[in-house]
Amino acid sequence: MHKSPTTAQASFIEKVTDRSACIGVIGLGYVGLPLILGFHSRDFRILGIDVDQEKIDALEAGESYIKHIPDDRIKGLQDRDRFAATTDFSRLPEADAILICVPTPLTRHLEPEMAYVVSTAEAMAPHLKAGHLIILESTTYPGTTRDLMVPILEKGSGFKADEDFFVAYSPEREDPGNPEFEAQTIPKVVGAAVPEALEMAKELYGTLVPKVVPVSSPEVAEAVKLTENIFRAVNIAMVNELKVIYGEMGIDVWEVIDAAKTKPFGFMPFYPGPGLGGHCIPIDPFYLTWKAREYGLSTRFIELAGQINRNMPLHVVNTLRDALSARQQAALTGARVLLVGIAYKKNVDDMRESPSLTLIDLLEERGAQTDYFDPYIPEIPQTREHANLAGRKSVPLDPDGLKSYDAVLIATDHDDVDYGMIVKHASLVVDTRNACARAGLSGGNVLKA
Repeated sequence: MHKSPTTAQASFIEKVTDRSACIGVIGLGYVGLPLILGFHSRDFRILGIDVDQEKIDALEAGESYIKHIPDDRIKGLQDRDRFAATTDFSRLPEADAILICVPTPLTRHLEPEMAYVVSTAEAMAPHLKAGHLIILESTTYPGTTRDLMVPILEKGSGFKADEDFFVAYSPEREDPGNPEFEAQTIPKVVGAAVPEALEMAKELYGTLVPKVVPVSSPEVAEAVKLTENIFRAVNIAMVNELKVIYGEMGIDVWEVIDAAKTKPFGFMPFYPGPGLGGHCIPIDPFYLTWKAREYGLSTRFIELAGQINRNMPLHVVNTLRDALSARQQAALTGARVLLVGIAYKKNVDDMRESPSLTLIDLLEERGAQTDYFDPYIPEIPQTREHANLAGRKSVPLDPDGLKSYDAVLIATDHDDVDYGMIVKHASLVVDTRNACARAGLSGGNVLKA
């Protein structure tokens, strides 16, 4: 006989309070691994599950596979009584709470690719136990938790959601490589369909973060994450458009933004770049676009912002082409170009959706010979959209090498790059991140794009 929801809730909260609860995390990437480290630091037992055996092997060896997470933090997990990593879903009954942190990319047609959520739910379902708390953290459209995940779990387990097991949604808010914020310091939004599940999730996350923000439903929590990322996507598109317009007027958009941000109210700085990258901003807004069509609605701001941001790599390549022609009387066809930075943002080894990959493809489609340098990514891994680039290796950054290129294109502004050496030895530098100016460097060979 199963416990009543209220009794199960009380039992779960007691385990959380005395730290006897085991926290399961499925998907041990940029979201799941920080959660493991956070809950482990709060004295919980941890069960990590991933389909990638290489990740499991690395964790068991005390090695990090994420650049901004040092090995010593992984070695700190090596308390065998409190941490285990596995590919085996049959161990899920060991856990009291299960946090799902799997990818939610887009298809080629800009529609949600929910295969990872579906396959994870299918793998979990036969191993659910009464009283489990299941929290989806993957970014997704409103309705995913209740309408997609729950029916799969119920069908495969024979249990009833929010009676036998409990379900909530809490969007991840990771910002990889940002030293000011980590999983333990960022407030968590939580939504659930019933009060018992909401209270359980609040108690669990309350042990990890300084503030838990409860909302009225999973759908509201799902919409919160989309709203956060749509806000960024639209504002980045605006400054990307301003960059092009002001550039034609001979006005430096970075100088404009730096001056505007001195206003203490009514303005928040966003900065242009060569396009959008990462696992959130280029993707998540289109989850709402897709869902809105179900209601016969369009998302004009989102779609326009997406169009502007997707056009930025082409703008950069055209700027480089024109600069080669005007300054060196050279064509892009046959030019040797060094692209600095493959990661989608500075100081991380994450290249998901990186515009740098699109830049390489565009350059080579136009006949340029392209190499890249990135201190965080020594080799380009296999990707779905840019499979032709897999296996390429970062080249050294040195004076002789720089002199051999017709142009250097700065696509990612890693801190530990010698921009002074680049400006000194490159014949042409096209800077999409204002990296040279921020380093106090200037010269007739430097062009902002």
